[in-house]
Amino acid sequence: MYIAMNRFKILRGRETQFEEIWKNRDTHLKSVPGFIEFHLVKGPQDDTHTLYASHSTWESQESFSDWTKSEAFRLAHKHAGEHRDLYLGHPEFEGFEVVI
Repeated sequence: MYIAMNRFKILRGRETQFEEIWKNRDTHLKSVPGFIEFHLVKGPQDDTHTLYASHSTWESQESFSDWTKSEAFRLAHKHAGEHRDLYLGHPEFEGFEVVI
């Protein structure tokens, strides 16, 4: 199994808008081979931002990689640049191979 995460630093006061964008977007994941599940998680806050992470689980790193090259990926991310004013910096990707 493989876990793919993107960390997002969302400007304080913009959390509800960020969450609504994720609630209402079509991720195009349900029909993607190897996809298992997705969660958007909310983490700690500081004076400038709230930390979020998108957390997706895949059958393998290859399944995830194939998705990143697919039409479904392009469709899911086609409006990503429209909300840059919500972010403090760029999303940070982390990928993990499950060992236990």
